[in-house]
Amino acid sequence: QVQLVESGGGLVQAGGSLRLSCVASGLTVSTYYMAWFRQAPGKEREFVTSISWKSGSIYYSDSVKGRFTISRDNAKNTVHLQMNSLNAEDTAVYYCAADRYYFGNRHAEYPYWGQGTQVTVSS
Repeated sequence: QVQLVESGGGLVQAGGSLRLSCVASGLTVSTYYMAWFRQAPGKEREFVTSISWKSGSIYYSDSVKGRFTISRDNAKNTVHLQMNSLNAEDTAVYYCAADRYYFGNRHAEYPYWGQGTQVTVSS
């Protein structure tokens, strides 16, 4: 049974940083495509970033490029999202997602999801 558990969310001032973690069980992050999405109130779930287990390729949305960094710790079976220079538009619930074959930006393609962690940026 696959389980993804996010942590690290919280309240931060604009310009600050947070590091989210996604601990996986039931799958190995070194052999799965891993991604982060976010969803703000009243908005669609939005792609943030993904990392390929095969090539190590990484994609970022334009809105976070240069500020967010995804990384993978195979020893801990964990994926991290380092978020810097946060602003109010980054306020959302952040979700970790995984799939064996896809690492694009369409959330419907990912079968495995965590429960989400809230990030709130105060301006």
